[in-house]
Amino acid sequence: MQNIPKVKIGIVAVSRDCFPESLSVNRRKALVDAYTAKYDASDIYECPVCIVESEIHMVQALEDIKAAGCDALCVYLGNFGPEISETLLAKHFGGPTMFVAAAEESGKDLADGRGDAYCGMLNASYNLKLRNIHAYIPEYPIGSAEECADMIHEFVPIARTVIGLQNLKIITFGPRPLNFLACNAPIKQLYNIGVEIEENSELDLFEAFNNHEGDARIPDVVKDMEAELGAGNQKPEILSKLAQYELTLLDWVEAHRGYRKYVAIAGKCWPAFQTQFKFVPCYVNSRLTGRDIPVSCEVDIYGALSEFIGTCVSDDIVTLLDINNTVPSDIYEEDIKGKFDYKLSDTFMGFHCGNTCSKKLTSCTMKNQKIMARSLPAEVTNGTIEGEIVPGDITFFRLQSTADNILRAYVAQGEVLPVATRSFGGVGIFAIQEMGRFYRHVLIEGNYPHHGAVAFGHHGKALYEVFKLIGVCPDEIGYNHPKSVPYRTENPFA
Repeated sequence: MQNIPKVKIGIVAVSRDCFPESLSVNRRKALVDAYTAKYDASDIYECPVCIVESEIHMVQALEDIKAAGCDALCVYLGNFGPEISETLLAKHFGGPTMFVAAAEESGKDLADGRGDAYCGMLNASYNLKLRNIHAYIPEYPIGSAEECADMIHEFVPIARTVIGLQNLKIITFGPRPLNFLACNAPIKQLYNIGVEIEENSELDLFEAFNNHEGDARIPDVVKDMEAELGAGNQKPEILSKLAQYELTLLDWVEAHRGYRKYVAIAGKCWPAFQTQFKFVPCYVNSRLTGRDIPVSCEVDIYGALSEFIGTCVSDDIVTLLDINNTVPSDIYEEDIKGKFDYKLSDTFMGFHCGNTCSKKLTSCTMKNQKIMARSLPAEVTNGTIEGEIVPGDITFFRLQSTADNILRAYVAQGEVLPVATRSFGGVGIFAIQEMGRFYRHVLIEGNYPHHGAVAFGHHGKALYEVFKLIGVCPDEIGYNHPKSVPYRTENPFA
């Protein structure tokens, strides 16, 4: 199942009719050559039918890139550009669109060879605003062919994510557990960004699960689980039930995705799940997330949404963790201080019971869910996968509609340290510069829940642009400020 888009960006060059068209023709060719020399040529399509100088050309180019299967657009100002036609192209295309412009090549030809796209970008941005078009414009959108090729490559994960959201359905099972309002949030903003949602009862899920008893596919799924777990297969007696549940979810997705291409799941996992299903779903959640079908626990709808965004941006497996507990001072003193450039308050432990894919753990072991087993028979809490999260760069982030129905987000880059946690579950020691201040003035002040999505690698730049492009006000995107930059709510006398 392909659960994230493969992007194809149509490159359309534009020209103002009082400038030499040859500037745009030659500069477009140089741009395409630069991209294909460095990146995957299947990412882009060069529109050959015309250089857009008029509304008629705009229609011709639009029909061509649509026929070529382009689902994203790059409007390339080879010279000043026709401000009306080029912005109408973005409007009628409808998908994610970027604008970039050509820098002048040489001081030896600044008469007939001068394109003035530096000026044209200003007019383009003004006209985009007039037409209420949200287009992606890079931080500095003027460059050589090679520089503009790099900008287009940076647009690929942004476009992939926006397209994914426009075709996403989030399937949920059950309401949030009792006394667990933290992950409850208004769903209106999902519709505002183009996401569909299907809310189901956990009783419907239980019925579907029971109908899969004896499914002929179960033995093959069990074998796959055994191969994945290896020596960590410490609960072999529960694998057939977990395989039955996995097939239940996959079949539900296929039967209920409707016209949507992509799916994420927000599932119930306590308190009645264990006593009725006789296991916990953590391992199955981890396996589906490892196949680009994010599954959040505790019916965290915006957590599942955030995981899907991270999957599209990083083109990699993600996870969803509690921003869970402080790092004890003795671990900090023994294993972190003097070895890594972090204060104690820059560190914390990210944890969840066992929803992190085995590919993102240093090793994995199937166990029972320790927290739930404190109040339930241990045999009904089997099914969690434990291990230390792989060390390396990460991005911690979340998109959330908060209690006041405003779409907000945060992004913070950091790393998982190669330090043993001495703890349980899927867990790691995370380090983010100025995390203590970020925790207080973004997470607490912004009323975010305790779940944060984790993308592996530094993807803050793309995530920030995605959030802006889908309509999050830049003032509502939090990040970990360096010490020299105070937060709006930070006490200057503290």
